[in-house]
Amino acid sequence: MTRKVLLSIATAFSATALACPPAVARDADSPTEAPSAAKVMVPENVQWGPLNAARGDASPRAGNLWGDRTMQGASGFLIRFEEGFSSPPHIHNITYRGLVIEGLVHNDDPAAAKMWLPAGSFWTQPAGECHITAARGVANLAYIEIDDGPYLVRPSDEAFDNGQRPINVHPSNFVWLDAADVEWLQMAQGPNAPQMAFLWGDPQQGEACGALLKLPAGFSGALRGNASPLRAVVIKGAIGHRLADGSEVQTLPPGSYFGSSGETIHRITNMSDGDAIVYIRSSGPFTID
Repeated sequence: MTRKVLLSIATAFSATALACPPAVARDADSPTEAPSAAKVMVPENVQWGPLNAARGDASPRAGNLWGDRTMQGASGFLIRFEEGFSSPPHIHNITYRGLVIEGLVHNDDPAAAKMWLPAGSFWTQPAGECHITAARGVANLAYIEIDDGPYLVRPSDEAFDNGQRPINVHPSNFVWLDAADVEWLQMAQGPNAPQMAFLWGDPQQGEACGALLKLPAGFSGALRGNASPLRAVVIKGAIGHRLADGSEVQTLPPGSYFGSSGETIHRITNMSDGDAIVYIRSSGPFTID
């Protein structure tokens, strides 16, 4: 069955003011690699290898940003697809989430018509469901995240139904919320104010959740982890990043990662001419001011 685009992924959140009081963080991340006080990774420093070693050179290339996809525990990693790549039908042992950073990606049932997801799109792939993945851009890059590893590829004849259903979300279908809706955005409303779109999890309960943060051109502010682990990946644009301790500003292109634990303050600036978008995974609330 062809999956359907989720038209308003944040509708449930936008119906409520999302007043999220501080809560005890429930960190679902790998116990073997708790985030340090602060870590930054740019794509040029990622260690690339085959996503599926069994396919050798036919496999897309993958590189960890945080955690280790080959081990137990949560992790986040980049995947590069060659132009024209198309996988055979297969399943995974675990559910994953994906965000397109560059190019065009298709992820659906083997018999489904191609539905190309452009940069900024979000999709999920439930464990056990047979599917294919394809790419059409000259350069194709995606961020993939799992809550528990290892990330494995299995043949389609081992398919099973885990009760979850996949979604594909085009960027035009996100519901963007501002400071009037989300207390995490502690800035005055206006053309230079950030916006958020919630993707998964339950932020009102202080549990692990994922959201997109849209920063308009000229934005400069502070991203605070508020004692909970925070992991961020640049999806669009270029971000200037430094810590509040006076460290030098580092330019982070799409595909870059920064993360922290504890009450770390990340000073971020949109260095692009247009909007910049950052994906944020947190366990508990974070704030922008």
